[in-house]
Amino acid sequence: MDNGASSYRRFLDGDDSALTQIVADYKDGLILYINGYVRNLHTAEELMEETFFRIIVKRPRFFAKYSFKTWLYTIARNIAVDYIRKNSRLLPLSDCEFDAASDEEAPLAQLIREERKIAVHRALQKLKPEYRDALFLTYFAQLKNAETAKVMGKSKSQVEMLIYRGKRR
Repeated sequence: MDNGASSYRRFLDGDDSALTQIVADYKDGLILYINGYVRNLHTAEELMEETFFRIIVKRPRFFAKYSFKTWLYTIARNIAVDYIRKNSRLLPLSDCEFDAASDEEAPLAQLIREERKIAVHRALQKLKPEYRDALFLTYFAQLKNAETAKVMGKSKSQVEMLIYRGKRR
């Protein structure tokens, strides 16, 4: 059982500090993932909060068929898709803000790192949504192909093809 699942079980048993740990571990990745759908960082942050709010209020059961991270990203994806349906229009692309690198790094190395992040983000935004989701979930969220397939509602072979084609683009 991974740390997210054990923390969630502790939360369900009444330990509120476990929820704090879950939020700390997954919030940044969820924001970037949801931002791929809504293309607005502030909206992505709100939908990330909605994801955790849903977990707090509804307390859905987690079954260990997939990892906790896969389960959480599936909830976030559903919330993002619902939001898009309700607003029924494409949202404007916003500039993505990245966390500053640690103070220990040299300023030049920090600048190069930030430029790479921005370049990767811009390249991902130019891809078809399916390619972008598959690449993000696999490489940034570090999900296995089977877990990515579960989140996206596709087969493992379809995800592998999306990753291959996305990398080629």
